[in-house]
Amino acid sequence: MQAPGHTRIFPDRTVAGRELAAALAKRRYAASPLVLGLPRGGVPVAYEVALALHAPLDVMIVRKVGMPGQPELAIGAIASGNILVRDPDTLRYLPEGADFDVLVARERVELERRERAFRGGRPALQLHQRTAILIDDGVATGSTMLAAVRAARQGGAAEIIAAAPVSSHEALALLEPECDAVEFLMVPPALYAIGQWYQDFTQTPDSEVTRVLALKTT
Repeated sequence: MQAPGHTRIFPDRTVAGRELAAALAKRRYAASPLVLGLPRGGVPVAYEVALALHAPLDVMIVRKVGMPGQPELAIGAIASGNILVRDPDTLRYLPEGADFDVLVARERVELERRERAFRGGRPALQLHQRTAILIDDGVATGSTMLAAVRAARQGGAAEIIAAAPVSSHEALALLEPECDAVEFLMVPPALYAIGQWYQDFTQTPDSEVTRVLALKTT
C-alpha cells in the first residue's frame, strides 16, 4: 500500500487497474493465482491485473444489501454459497418497518441473475489450492469484499488477497484479520464515495462485464 495520506484521482478503472496490477506483480504468491473481479465495477480493474499476472480471470458474485432509501450505503452483503455479512453499525439505522431478511431475499434474486448472466456456461469456481485475488474498484464499508473473502475461504482457497485502488480505513481494519494480505493503493483519511477518486466513474453495464470476461477467461 502507499504511504498513509497519499491520495490521487484515477482517470478511470483501466488506469487504476494497471496501477494495481503493478503493485500486485511485485508479490510472491503461495499458490497459482486466480484473479476474481467483483461485478460490476471490479471486473475491468481485475482484467488489467489478470493480464499483468498472466493469470485467469473470473468473477466472484457478491451483492450489497443497501439501506432502504440510501441504496449505496451497505448494511450487509451476500455471496454465492449462502454467505451473509451483516454490518451491525449501519443496521442500527434501519428505518422502522424495514426487514433485513426481506432485503436479503430480494438481493439473492439479483445475485442468482448475475450468476446466470456472468458465468454463462462456465463451471463453478474451483478455488481449492489457488491464490484468490479478489478485486473491486474501491472498498467503502468492506461488506461486499468481506462476503467475497468468506466465499473464497469456503471454496478452499489456499491464499486470499483483497485488492482495490482505494479503500476506507474502516474497510481495511475489517478485512485485514480475514485475509492473508490486502493491497490497497490508497487509504485516504476520509472516503465518502468511491466515485470521488475517479475522473470517469461511469457505471459498468452487464454487457461490459460479459465482454471483458470473454477476453480473459483462460
